[in-house]
Amino acid sequence: MTEASNKTPRKTAAKPANRRTGASADRPASKLSPKPASNRAERAAERRGAIIEAAMDEFIARGFAATRLDDVAKRAGVAKGTIYLHFKDKESMFEELIRTAIVPMITRLWGTPPQPGASVRDMVEGFAKTFIEEVATTRRGDLVRLIVAEGPRFPEVADFYYREVVSRGLGGMRALIELGIARGEIKQKNLARFPQIMVAPALIAVIWQSLFSRHAPLDALEMFRVHLDLIFGERRTT
Repeated sequence: MTEASNKTPRKTAAKPANRRTGASADRPASKLSPKPASNRAERAAERRGAIIEAAMDEFIARGFAATRLDDVAKRAGVAKGTIYLHFKDKESMFEELIRTAIVPMITRLWGTPPQPGASVRDMVEGFAKTFIEEVATTRRGDLVRLIVAEGPRFPEVADFYYREVVSRGLGGMRALIELGIARGEIKQKNLARFPQIMVAPALIAVIWQSLFSRHAPLDALEMFRVHLDLIFGERRTT
C-alpha cells in the first residue's frame, strides 16, 4: 500500500441547507424585511389625501369651471399623472371631495338616535346648530356656495350633490316633521310635504355668510330659533 492510501480522508462540514444573510433556522429572512405592499398603500393614501386637500383649495379659490388639474397637482406636490391614478377626471375628484367633507356630517346628523325625552323642536334645533357650526361658517360652506353658483352649468355635479347630501337631509327632516305631527308638536300637517321650509334658514345662512356678512353680520342660529317659533309656537319662559 502506498503512503497516500494510508491517510484518513478529511471530513468536511455540511453546509446549511438554506443559508441566507440575516436569517436563522427559526426566523427566515422574509420575516425580517418590511412589508412593501403596506407601505405603498400608506403612501398612496397620503397622496390621495393631499390631492383632495389641494382640490378643495383650488375649487374654493377658482370655482369649479376654472380649476385645472395641473394647478391641483402643483399644489398637492405630485405629478399630474398621479392624479389620474386616483381620479378619472375633475368631476370625480369633486365628488370625492363632497363625499369626504360633507357626507359624513350628514350621515352623523341623521344616523344618531334622538336623546330620550327630546322634543322634535330640540332635535331640529340641534341639526341647525351643527349645520351652522360645521358648514355655514366653514370651508364646507364654500363648497355649498360653489354648487349653488355653478351647479346649473354642471348638472352632473348638482345631481351627485342632490343624491348624496340633499336627499338624505330632506329625508331625515321629513321624518322629524312627521314625528312632530304625530306628537302634536306641529299643527301644520302639510309641512311634511315641504321639508325645504324647515331647512330654508340653513341655506340662507350659507349664502349670507359669503355675500353680505361684512355689511350685516347674521346670527344664524338665532334666526333659526325665530323660524322655529313660527312653526312650533314660541317657547314658554319661566
